[in-house]
Amino acid sequence: MISIIDSFGYIGITLLILSETAFPPIPSELILPLVGFMAGQGHFGLLGVMVAATIGSIVGALILYGVGLWFGQARLYAFIGRYGRFFLLKETDLDKANGWFDRHGGKAVTIGRVIPVVRSLISIPAGVTRMPLLSFIIYTAIGSTVWNGALIGAGWILGNQWERVSGAVNYFQYFVILVILVAVTWFAWSRRNEWRTWWVRK
Repeated sequence: MISIIDSFGYIGITLLILSETAFPPIPSELILPLVGFMAGQGHFGLLGVMVAATIGSIVGALILYGVGLWFGQARLYAFIGRYGRFFLLKETDLDKANGWFDRHGGKAVTIGRVIPVVRSLISIPAGVTRMPLLSFIIYTAIGSTVWNGALIGAGWILGNQWERVSGAVNYFQYFVILVILVAVTWFAWSRRNEWRTWWVRK
């Protein structure tokens, strides 16, 4: 990672953040604080680092947006119609989700970009629901600027202790995962009668 940044500078930062956004297992909480630390040491300009990281975030998000756009509503409805019972999902659930995203998609993308785990994945439903491309880019840019700025700023402030940022973000990530698990468990429990009915019919 350091070698890429040293070799390619701002372009290297853009490529790393692009990869982190399009392939979520690559952690931005390791990349951005390091970049902030290096900016604090005078290796990069703070504004240049922010721009490079945000461009990478937008391009990476556009890749996943494209995946959602390609999959589309028709494939999603066909999938739920055929396999939805395994996930306790119905086509009416998709109707509700689409309606919600039409009303709140902008806020979902903007806020989602600052939430671990959700950050990258939020681009897919935006593509599936065909959120206007320009709106998606603007919302992604706003959310990404906040996230990137927070981690880069933390690295700048902490200096040689920039690695502490990763630990703090990990705790937040564990909390988000816990919330998601609780939500999934509650959803499955609320649909338990439908699950039993399906198994009886089978």
